[in-house]
Amino acid sequence: MNKPLDLAGLGIGPFNLSIAALLREVPQLRTAFFDRKPQFNWHPGMMLPGVRLQTSYLKDLVTGVAPWSPNSFLNYLVQHGRFYAFMNADLPAVSRAEFADYMAWVADGLDNLHFGHNIRHVDFDGDLFHVHFQEDAEPIRARNLCLGTGKIPAIPESCRPWRGDDCFHNMELTLRQPDVTGQCVTIVGGGQSGAEVILSLLQGDWGRPERIHWLSRRPNFEPLDETPFTNDYFTPAYVDTFHGLPESQRLALVRNQKLASDGISPDTLEALYQRLYEHRIAGGCSPLVVLQPHRTLEAMTGPAPYRLAFHNGLNGAREHIQTDRMILCTGFESRLPDYLSSDLRQRLETDSQGQLKLDSDFQARWDGPSGRHVYAVNAGRHSHGIADPQMSLMCWRSARIVNHLAGDTLFPVTGRVDLVDWSGEETLGDPVESNRESLLAMLKNDF
Repeated sequence: MNKPLDLAGLGIGPFNLSIAALLREVPQLRTAFFDRKPQFNWHPGMMLPGVRLQTSYLKDLVTGVAPWSPNSFLNYLVQHGRFYAFMNADLPAVSRAEFADYMAWVADGLDNLHFGHNIRHVDFDGDLFHVHFQEDAEPIRARNLCLGTGKIPAIPESCRPWRGDDCFHNMELTLRQPDVTGQCVTIVGGGQSGAEVILSLLQGDWGRPERIHWLSRRPNFEPLDETPFTNDYFTPAYVDTFHGLPESQRLALVRNQKLASDGISPDTLEALYQRLYEHRIAGGCSPLVVLQPHRTLEAMTGPAPYRLAFHNGLNGAREHIQTDRMILCTGFESRLPDYLSSDLRQRLETDSQGQLKLDSDFQARWDGPSGRHVYAVNAGRHSHGIADPQMSLMCWRSARIVNHLAGDTLFPVTGRVDLVDWSGEETLGDPVESNRESLLAMLKNDF
């Protein structure tokens, strides 16, 4: 660590892990990634029984840009002796637990990851970044940074004074293992996590509650849109076009495309509806389940039992309930990491929403030297679209960052076949002849 690093990665979640895995192919770059955790662990508090990813296992850490990499999910299956069993199982999606184990397996095999390093302070001396740690570890110097310490739980303002054993974010759920026997439990948040928590409560995973309320601001419990043309939002061609739009248009598109990235899997909705139906015809007395979409939480007073006031967006009524426990499935929000020095924070450009302005290769705009970059992952929803916080284009983004860092195209980041013309740059003319020439060019290049 005496020589400056080419890249210091701050945080080791899935996104920085993907970059680290690709950098295994680029030994000429000196890189290191740091995290305060003792080992890789992906949202352990959200590992409910039976929950699955909402994306394909082929969209792993590396396959989309480096299918030859030993860090692929398919190689993980082979090395664990379950490739054929996995294929024969014909699962609709990979379980979150298995994918977490895959990523931990990759992390165990990389020597550029350093756990147990709690970042205290990061500053810039005019030439190099300096990363200081809470421990007695020697500070490290780096030419470039990649911010990947993740988002923080989004907690409604009225709930913040009551955070604790009886009011917490769902990312803590399986770590707390609450006993809800005989209680009234309220779930806030109408996305995938909320649906998964309701299913677990109905299965009695933490005892049998007396009553369950599920509140959501959304007009209904709405499905994730996984149809093919909607999935084209999660392609490099669309993201590149989106990045070039005016900020106001990008913000409007992100709002309108919410259900392309933040809905409930149709399989989950079907399972939940069937479970509720069977629960109701079997008596449905314990627990009593009350689903309340189109509600906005306005006030929460305590201590427990908490009193909740919320607005019914359908008929305008103001409603009240009492509850013993609150589980907040309210997602996550972005903010600049606290460890960045005030001087460094002031030099970074932000948009009208207070988010980093990111260039096409995910480098933050700032007034530092041209050869020094601050890359950011999971920070580009407003600059690169709804694909950015998802795993769908994780390794493509990693390749863009590594290519930019190396100053060379080390990994392919453009597609040859795009079925939707997002940019308006498609050539006009005879489509048959054009496709024929493209195919001949592909064969020539490949053989």
